[in-house]
Amino acid sequence: MDKKALCRKIIDVLEQEYPGAETRLDFKSVFQLVVAVVLSAQSTDAQVNRVTAQLFAKYPTPFQLAESNLEELEQDIRGVGLYHTKARNIQKLAQVLVEEYAGEVPEDFDLLLRLPGVGRKSANVIMSVGFDKPGLGVDTHVARVSRRLGLVETANPRIIEDKLKELIPIEKWGETHHLLIYHGREICHARKPKCHQCVINAWCLKIIE
Repeated sequence: MDKKALCRKIIDVLEQEYPGAETRLDFKSVFQLVVAVVLSAQSTDAQVNRVTAQLFAKYPTPFQLAESNLEELEQDIRGVGLYHTKARNIQKLAQVLVEEYAGEVPEDFDLLLRLPGVGRKSANVIMSVGFDKPGLGVDTHVARVSRRLGLVETANPRIIEDKLKELIPIEKWGETHHLLIYHGREICHARKPKCHQCVINAWCLKIIE
């Protein structure tokens, strides 16, 4: 079975295993999604949601966040990791949105990459989840599951992204991102993966080896 056919089969199986897989981040606008995604680095979705419940009530749009006091903002997001850096990033990105885009999030991948704290993974997620456009973000779960399945042979996120986008139909990019994350969180752990419970272990190189 070639890798494209393997990808189709894996996606079919994971769709049955995780119906309706989608982001677990809470948000009510694309701006709030951007902030939540930036805060999610090295933090769990549950941690982010606990923080943003109050954060978005206090700063519902970039206009309020752009005018925030940095020290106060740091305390507002203290519940997530790297909160000093993240506070500066979300304040600055709000200022950029207000000054350059009239408070709107640009619907353009390259422009998203110019926002403080937004890398390729985040930009892909924003395009897919926020704008319903093609995007396939590569986080640690996506990378780990893809390597174990033999779809990629590198740990480089950019190379993994490019390879997966070659193998997976464009209309499936966003869904596949969520499916692989769900599987990585629930079954394919970095340590002590639950291989005996895995619905795609027939194609796993970790099992075969």
